[in-house]
Amino acid sequence: MDQEMLNALLLPLMFSMIGGTFVFLYRPEQRAQGLLILTLFQLVGAAGYAMKPTLELFALLCVHALAVLVLLTRHLQAPLPVVQPERK
Repeated sequence: MDQEMLNALLLPLMFSMIGGTFVFLYRPEQRAQGLLILTLFQLVGAAGYAMKPTLELFALLCVHALAVLVLLTRHLQAPLPVVQPERK
């Protein structure tokens, strides 16, 4: 029964990594909100790990944290998008 928490968190954490990468790459105006959501998913995973600690769940959280760290670092290194004035 040690696999319960891993089974409950596997798909949401994988979906958040895929969705966060999509938002990061294709919607630059929403990057900050996407990174906040990824961080909140990491906190939910950490709470699950605190309830039922297993090595597999810890490995999944480490992969998720690495993805969040890479995307956050890339976001902080990228220049701010410039809004172009509308032409009439």
